[in-house]
Amino acid sequence: MKAKVAFLYGPKDLRVEEVELPVLRDDQVLIKMHAVGICGSDVECFEGASAEGRYDIAPYTPGHEWAGEVVETGSKVTSVKKGMKVTGDCVMACGKCENCKNGLMPSACLNMRELGFRPDSPGAMGEYMILEEQYTHPIPDDWDYELGAWVETFSVGYWGIWGNGGYLDASDDVVVLGSGPIGLSATMTAKASNAMVIVVDPLASRRETALKYGADHVVDPSDGKVVESINKLTKGKGPSVLVECSGNDKGIASVFDIAGHSCRVGFIGHSIGRKVSAELGKVIWKNLRIVGSGGTKTFMPRTIKFLSRIKDNYDFKALNTHRFKFADIHKAFDVACHDKANARKVMIKFD
Repeated sequence: MKAKVAFLYGPKDLRVEEVELPVLRDDQVLIKMHAVGICGSDVECFEGASAEGRYDIAPYTPGHEWAGEVVETGSKVTSVKKGMKVTGDCVMACGKCENCKNGLMPSACLNMRELGFRPDSPGAMGEYMILEEQYTHPIPDDWDYELGAWVETFSVGYWGIWGNGGYLDASDDVVVLGSGPIGLSATMTAKASNAMVIVVDPLASRRETALKYGADHVVDPSDGKVVESINKLTKGKGPSVLVECSGNDKGIASVFDIAGHSCRVGFIGHSIGRKVSAELGKVIWKNLRIVGSGGTKTFMPRTIKFLSRIKDNYDFKALNTHRFKFADIHKAFDVACHDKANARKVMIKFD
């Protein structure tokens, strides 16, 4: 079976090629793609600003935020069937190595693959994708495919709040640094617990969006008074929960100034490969509890269930600011790369 598939050969070298799909193994699923989101990490790989995408090994197919339809299954597949709507994991652990058997995170897997970032893990930017059953998850029939393509994004923000022993309730004051798709996902997650949520972002348009997606208050950090503003909103105590979603050097450094005493701090925003100057002594004197959140272990089904219960509270369609047909994938990347302030989520459609 032939299919048109996108391959990233190097910085700004994205090619659509017709390929022969391999024969389906007995544990695999053939998925007809319907919607794929362009993530900020896809943009950075396309621009040559990130080493996460491994085109130094060989060209790979991007796309880890997706939803599609099952069209064929291997002989041993039982959990998904032809016609089902599905999405899937990004960080894929083998489940067999010593680290996996010891219950460590997928990012610790000694044979870890990352869908949409490596030649051995083809992503969703193609007419069809083949994926193992264990990484494939059904989504409800009443969902549209665009919402399904938000599951991976949402799982990151959701895990940033609840993963690795995290917790939240209505007594918490939460600060979310950054109001991109991940920050908005963390904001909606926090608001579901009826906590007070404060979102910090330098872009006025993003602050306005945050107020529509769960934020009680927004703060502009560009005036240099972010700590004072947050302390005023929290009656001088600072937040009890802080989630860093920006990956920005200034945002990361500000965590230790903003956090209240005994604050539960989650780092989500990617900054791998850079060293950020920060006053780490405040970790000691504020008794901060800090966790990272790379890779979401067994969290996709829970994310789908959570999203099902809150999706009608928010206009998820409006989060997708741009839509392009797969044939116009180069235009889609052009917008995602050159209009970052307004291109909140660029969605590639196959219908």
